[in-house]
Amino acid sequence: MSNEPKSTSKSAFIAIIGLPNVGKSTLLNALVGHKVAIVSDKPQTTRNRIMGVCTREDTQIVFIDTPGAHRPRTRLGDFMIKTIGEAVSGVDAAVLVTDSPRGIKPEERNLLDRCSKNNLPVVLVINKIDTHDDKSILLGLISSWQKEYDFSAIVPISALTGDGIEELNREIFKFAFESPHFFSDDMVSDQPERVISAELIREKILLFMRDEVPHGIAVVVESMKERQSGQTAILDVEANIFCERESHKGIIIGKCGSMLQKIGKAARQEMESLFGTKVNLQCWVKVKEDWRNRQGIMGGFGYR
Repeated sequence: MSNEPKSTSKSAFIAIIGLPNVGKSTLLNALVGHKVAIVSDKPQTTRNRIMGVCTREDTQIVFIDTPGAHRPRTRLGDFMIKTIGEAVSGVDAAVLVTDSPRGIKPEERNLLDRCSKNNLPVVLVINKIDTHDDKSILLGLISSWQKEYDFSAIVPISALTGDGIEELNREIFKFAFESPHFFSDDMVSDQPERVISAELIREKILLFMRDEVPHGIAVVVESMKERQSGQTAILDVEANIFCERESHKGIIIGKCGSMLQKIGKAARQEMESLFGTKVNLQCWVKVKEDWRNRQGIMGGFGYR
């Protein structure tokens, strides 16, 4: 479809920011209406900037999902924090996601400082309201946040159930200004199929693996080729799963290859649903010691 400007077309770029594991990627998927970011209950699932596009009639909103704000302990962590700064400096507004009555964290104040320095309007999103029955807790949290920043709006939501998403979308669409659309109206993400496939594999590793393994995992899709087998179209996908220790390699493969088969099956099924074709997925596990602190290797994995 054409992305030539309409006479009344509007656009805006919106950064989604917050601490790790507050539901930013789940929120992005809900706002776009499609799965464009992988989701896990483990912190720091998102590593790169992920873009999702929502076009409604004459208005296009480009969402930028960012890694969770944290104190980095590796060069990969440094890269993730740098990604947040770059996102905040290049958008029209920000959505700050929080999820708990635990009080405001220093990293959240740092995010607001970044927004203030860039003169960014901010919508505060209080996520996971479905987990709190006591509404007085929510009111107290809203009161605490109102003292921190002059928010454009404060919207309680549940990204998981969809409660409050339409109200949030209405607030976000207010930031759109007269501008051509930057992407075709049927586009929902800027990620290439190889990146999407690699992220789906990593998502399944996060889902099935114990805690000590996933943060040291990177996935690179080396090849994607289409072929015909009789009347059936097949997409052959070859991927390398990199970990930092030989002991982790054994855990990922599992007894007689059982864990790797489980990961591969789940990733393949989601790829088939997403791409609309039969997928033949082959995964290999390799060791790259301490890759999260080795700039050259990180760059080869797409963390530049």
